[in-house]
Amino acid sequence: MPVENTSLIGLSRQIALRRELDVVANNIANLNTTGYKADGTVFHEFLMPVARAKSFQSADQRLSFVHDRATFHNFSTGPIRPTGNPLDVSIDGDAFLVVQTPRGERYTRNGALQISANGELVTGTGDRVLGDGGPIQFQPNDNSISINPDGTITVREGASAASDSARGKIRLVRFEQAQGLIKDGSSMFRTADGIAPQPADLSTRVIQGTIEQSNVRPVVEMARMIELTRAYTQVATMLQQVSDQRRAAIEKLAEVPA
Repeated sequence: MPVENTSLIGLSRQIALRRELDVVANNIANLNTTGYKADGTVFHEFLMPVARAKSFQSADQRLSFVHDRATFHNFSTGPIRPTGNPLDVSIDGDAFLVVQTPRGERYTRNGALQISANGELVTGTGDRVLGDGGPIQFQPNDNSISINPDGTITVREGASAASDSARGKIRLVRFEQAQGLIKDGSSMFRTADGIAPQPADLSTRVIQGTIEQSNVRPVVEMARMIELTRAYTQVATMLQQVSDQRRAAIEKLAEVPA
């Protein structure tokens, strides 16, 4: 195989390894991010098309390159951790919370919620959590907040209230093609063209007083990081050896009398 081909194949492998290293590093950086969903990468072999006129290749010498095909999301449920905070929620089922941001609607599994200064239910970054009828608004004297498994929020109005008052129902949605979602920040997603949210299944439950932690598996990701680093180093060593061989060949040719 010509030296140039070896270098090109090695470089294609290094590009793929670098891409996967970036993905694994981002997963590790979000080990403690509530509602974070780990990413993975997909690669496949790319065979250079059969040579035509003026090409040095023959039909049985097709070059095999590494092609970065796609990044996928791991939507498996992360560990559920009790917090005791009545505003924290996790989702039992294939669904997302709907959040209103300045960039439009976003979707998340991060249920670490709070009440804003103007009484709205918001995320930790201040984005409004949407209910079936829009933003969820609380009153200054609301207490004993209860979030039912179906997402309905009830409160007691003042210390002397004898009955519950409704404040809305958390909107939950699902996606038929969830892999088409695009990450927007650490734990939010946005839709791509042709993907629209659907109402969550009736079996989906909201669990009050808990949050869903990151689904990143630290031992697996660290082991993968070491494996990728070693592979990257091996390819770099091979490319250096190829470069040294080319240099040595040129030097010997220079010594040949004209």
